[in-house]
Amino acid sequence: MNIAQIENNSQQIIQSFNKETFIYDLLLAYGLPKASISKLKIGNMNLSKTEGEIIWKKKLFFRSVENADVHEVITSIKGDESNLRHEPRFIIVTDFETLLAVDTKTSDTLDITVLNLPKHYDFFLPWAGMEKAVHQNENPADVKAAERMAKLYDEINKDNPTKTPEEVHNLNVFLSRLLFCFFAEDTGIFKKSQFTHAISNHTQTDGTDLNSYLNTLFEVMNKSESQRSNLPDYLNSFPYVNGGLFRNSQSAPVFTRRSRQMLIESGDLDWSAINPDIFGSMIQAVITPEHRGGLGMHYTSVPNIMKVIEPLFLDELREEFDAGKNEPKRLNKLLDRISRIKIFDPACGSGNFLIIAYKELRSLEIDILLQLQKMQKAATGFEPYQLELIPKSQLTLAAQFQVELFTRVQLSQFYGIELDDFAHEVAVLSLWLAQHQMNTRFKEVFGAATPTLPLRAGGNITRGNATRVDWEVVCPKKEDDEIYILGNPPYLGSSVQSRDQKQDMSFVFDGLAGFKNLDYISCWFFKGANYIRNANAKYAFVSTNSISQGEQVHMLWPILFSKHLEISFCTTSFLWSNNAKGKAAVFCVIIGLANISNKDKIYFRNNLRMAVKNIGPYLIPTETNSIISKRLKSISNLPEMTYGNKPADGGHLLLSDSEVQIMPITAQPFIKKAIGAREFIDGVNRWCLWIEDNYLDQANAIIPIFERINLVRKMRLASPKMATQKLASQSHKFGEIRHKGIEAILVPRHGSDRRHYLPFGYVSSSTIILDSAQAIYTDETWIFSVISSKIHYAWIKASCGKIKEDPRYSSSLGYNTFPFPKISDSQKQELEKHVYRIFEEREAHSEKNLAQLYDPKKMPAGLREAHRQNDLAVERCYRTKPFESDEERLEFLFKLYEQMIAAEKDKGTLFEKEKKSKKMKQ
Repeated sequence: MNIAQIENNSQQIIQSFNKETFIYDLLLAYGLPKASISKLKIGNMNLSKTEGEIIWKKKLFFRSVENADVHEVITSIKGDESNLRHEPRFIIVTDFETLLAVDTKTSDTLDITVLNLPKHYDFFLPWAGMEKAVHQNENPADVKAAERMAKLYDEINKDNPTKTPEEVHNLNVFLSRLLFCFFAEDTGIFKKSQFTHAISNHTQTDGTDLNSYLNTLFEVMNKSESQRSNLPDYLNSFPYVNGGLFRNSQSAPVFTRRSRQMLIESGDLDWSAINPDIFGSMIQAVITPEHRGGLGMHYTSVPNIMKVIEPLFLDELREEFDAGKNEPKRLNKLLDRISRIKIFDPACGSGNFLIIAYKELRSLEIDILLQLQKMQKAATGFEPYQLELIPKSQLTLAAQFQVELFTRVQLSQFYGIELDDFAHEVAVLSLWLAQHQMNTRFKEVFGAATPTLPLRAGGNITRGNATRVDWEVVCPKKEDDEIYILGNPPYLGSSVQSRDQKQDMSFVFDGLAGFKNLDYISCWFFKGANYIRNANAKYAFVSTNSISQGEQVHMLWPILFSKHLEISFCTTSFLWSNNAKGKAAVFCVIIGLANISNKDKIYFRNNLRMAVKNIGPYLIPTETNSIISKRLKSISNLPEMTYGNKPADGGHLLLSDSEVQIMPITAQPFIKKAIGAREFIDGVNRWCLWIEDNYLDQANAIIPIFERINLVRKMRLASPKMATQKLASQSHKFGEIRHKGIEAILVPRHGSDRRHYLPFGYVSSSTIILDSAQAIYTDETWIFSVISSKIHYAWIKASCGKIKEDPRYSSSLGYNTFPFPKISDSQKQELEKHVYRIFEEREAHSEKNLAQLYDPKKMPAGLREAHRQNDLAVERCYRTKPFESDEERLEFLFKLYEQMIAAEKDKGTLFEKEKKSKKMKQ
């Protein structure tokens, strides 16, 4: 059941309100089984024996009351654990005037009048299998730290210019050491403020000796206690760090009074409040000054990371934990499982995804250990540290719950590939810091933890080009491994790829055709598919939405599906955001792939989580993975759609109103109305010079026209394109001419996602349609009805590409592939009536342009109704029952598209004759 149906059902409950059946009607409204609700109604499934009360296991605790305060009643129910032993998802209390509800999973509450129930239908959507996606908030302290470090970097770099790769690498290592020390002195690795105070107290204020002091200090940090001798206390008091961070001897940069002071001020920040994953945006902000304007442009925020790791593996692990809460063997098995999981990010940057995945696995591990402790105490009456007091008669029982309090999740389970030097260094460092954070938390909970220092083996981060490196060398996979690949690889459309990146594409897709127009991120999708095929592995990447739109789909997805993979989950297009300044305004999707299975696929849309049977490559729930291919002719035999006329004139053949007015009267025969998408939508007047070959001499005799033709000639001759240069010999004409001299339907090539309808219109036979629009030269009015419909717009949004979220209208991918059935003359006449109605409503508001008329907030009611009636009429051409949603429309269209493609292939074969004979028999 879809959202539109549920909303309509909730309205029906209020319109025909009945106290006796209210709760049953509510359950039915969300598509819960009628048979179960009937049993509930007669009492067979009702676990409560109290009058006016209904308990349905894992679904509902309902109580109706009279002459009682509903708020006190629901508080009483929540406070009594016996009421919750059947784990109802919702608690509902009502006196049929006020309705109170609690979602026991999310702790969300609802307090409304019963009459307002339809406005809050989304509260109970989990009954219909649609969960509200909830994600963590950002930490604004992270951004402040990045800004402070960026200023320090600039100051150091000013006095220490980096020219060679080795100098750049040395400065990167130095900064990563600083970051570690700042974090260490605020999180208990070092003594409080030990590093900052040491610099303040033991170096000159002018900064002249600071680099030699830091060289000595970093050398000391790489020595164990047995290697130290005759050191002053202010140096010896720093612990042995190990782990390679201070291993290599690299000279610290020169400092001045100002840079020394800035370093001390950076240390004064509270680094304990900083997430290690902030170092991802620091790389852009600190090391790459050109990215300063968009701090965090390539930094994936924690909420967005959670959108990847939760459906990829974390939700399943949490569900297993919840299911096994009372089974110690099952929990210990889960502990063993998470200790063997491998997490691999083949575009890891500074390790953002790896850090969050590590912390989440450690958090789950803590929850499991706490639950085992709780069960042990409940079974034996003793705390874990009192095992020696347990009577011999209970030792066998106690053994079931024995809890070994140490962490099994190790950094060595985490793998990454990163091209950037500093990002690579910081990824290793950040994982160590994350480990320390989790060790601290472990100690707070259980009283003991593995010491952070000296540092042990870190994450397996390889420096290299992920498109060239063999992923199985970086993250070896064995038969019994459980591996999750994840990340946020670089996007880069084909037009903005560097020469090196184009070579990477050729290397990855060697032997395959048609890859040159793919986004750069397709390399990761392809290599990920090869890695997980036939293995206990899955992957999920954040990507721009272009990977699932337009021509990219038929170039990439057949390759992926040929490897027996499927989309296991997806998050449809959402606006990228984080707390960084100049937030990156990018529309993204998240796509997870896995080997084919019978499991439900998880579909996230508009913060709702839905279980579906299949997700197609356009990120729409469909029965099959249909892929739309470009066509030169309409699959539905609709009239041809052509591009508009392309001036290729440098603007010299086009005229504004004011330019037309100063033209001599003799020029008027050569001036025609010109209209493109902007002119059509915004009501802007535009004109053009339109000169037939046999009138060229007359046109050249008019000086302003002659001058413009010369300017066009010069512009075309100066073009680097040979085809444009050839057009210089016909500089009086448009570069590409498709005008037919008859009335046409104008179709803008770009739309707005804000609009509920695509605005089309008619232009006269003398009007020149520009190349920002397309044209259908036809006298069949009913065509306008079809392409103006909601079902056609749904197809265009799915099949064609987009700029951000605004759809592009492609004739070859959208119009020519649009499946529309053959209809009778009477149906065509009905559609024509709706076209006239639409134009009547537009004419009633002739003072407004189309941008104003089709603004969803300002659209006149009459025009909206005219379009609604047109939608219904067009949809009746498909079936008698109206569609409830775009998802339902698309599911139907994809089935019809497959049938039409199959029929086209069978045309003229025995298969076609077979089908015809079957129809005759029916």
